[in-house]
Amino acid sequence: MALILITGISIYIILISWTWQNLGDMDKAKKVGFIVVGILILFVITLIVFQMSSRGITYENKEIQSSVRNTLVIIFAGINGIIVLPQISRIVDKIKQDDIEKEQIKKRIIILFIVIIVCFIFESGYMKDTQEGILKIYEAIK
Repeated sequence: MALILITGISIYIILISWTWQNLGDMDKAKKVGFIVVGILILFVITLIVFQMSSRGITYENKEIQSSVRNTLVIIFAGINGIIVLPQISRIVDKIKQDDIEKEQIKKRIIILFIVIIVCFIFESGYMKDTQEGILKIYEAIK
């Protein structure tokens, strides 16, 4: 459990630091707002992916399901954030600095959207496999 906690904290430290840096000279309050809103959106999306991946999986009780859900959503939202938020923050900074043309913005957003969709597809399968593996371990321990 300690390894999961250390990993989760490390993921979020990297995510926040990288995103903060990519936001350039934006006001600190706006940076904090951007990061908080971005992480919250990723939590919701990751929770939806978890719910989709858990179809057909039967948990013995709600406590186990809640524990598995919370752990996976926290870890995967952080990983998703590392993939997405620094890239979005870089685009936002370039727009703010007028360093990017509209065509480049569209192109980068489309590429990022495709990457996000592909990640969520793979993530859904991985979450399902992880849940099934956790349940097998739990049954073996019982």
